[in-house]
Amino acid sequence: MEKLVFKTIKSRSETSQVIQKIERYSGVRLPDDYVNRSKVVGVFLHNQLAACYMLVTQPNLRSLMFVPDQIKKSNSLFSNDDYEMMEVNGLWIGPSLKKPAMQIRVWMHLVKDIFSARKKFVLLMRDKRTKSMEKFMDMTNPISLYEGSPNLMTGEKTHNNIKVVYTTRWNVVLNVPKLLIELWNRNRRSEAFAKQRDLVRALKQTEANYT
Repeated sequence: MEKLVFKTIKSRSETSQVIQKIERYSGVRLPDDYVNRSKVVGVFLHNQLAACYMLVTQPNLRSLMFVPDQIKKSNSLFSNDDYEMMEVNGLWIGPSLKKPAMQIRVWMHLVKDIFSARKKFVLLMRDKRTKSMEKFMDMTNPISLYEGSPNLMTGEKTHNNIKVVYTTRWNVVLNVPKLLIELWNRNRRSEAFAKQRDLVRALKQTEANYT
């Protein structure tokens, strides 16, 4: 299997590369100060950035600014201390990680980092373009906080429609079997596609030999 290198990003140049990659993928440019107080993890394949994610373990959490005040007043989550919460953002898995097993390695590394952060609650946010985050959400049995248009100042570049959810770090860990099932299903689909592709090529070659 090709080697993936996981690296905590600290240099200005690599941080800028991650910010630009997230902006191209999601359409949103994350503020520099927000990124600088996050743990940014880059995943490299052949020395090229192939995936990334960010862990934010201190207030103020970006996802919560999208949640309306009336929900914050009524939802029991907000009776907890902010320091019991963390946030996952900037989750991107690029097209160079085609093999399901390589994608699973990214997810498993993310799960390990979430658990190691020792925060009780994990906040996740996605819009329709962030498919990697949507897949991760589906595997954590999250509780929805808000879905709809963000209520921000006019002119600020952000998502058009978002969903904010939360789960717990134990929920993330206990749902690891879903990751393994996803791997098995993707491998099966990948193998079936490869067999079908090889059969079509063989038939075309046979046809060409008789013409």
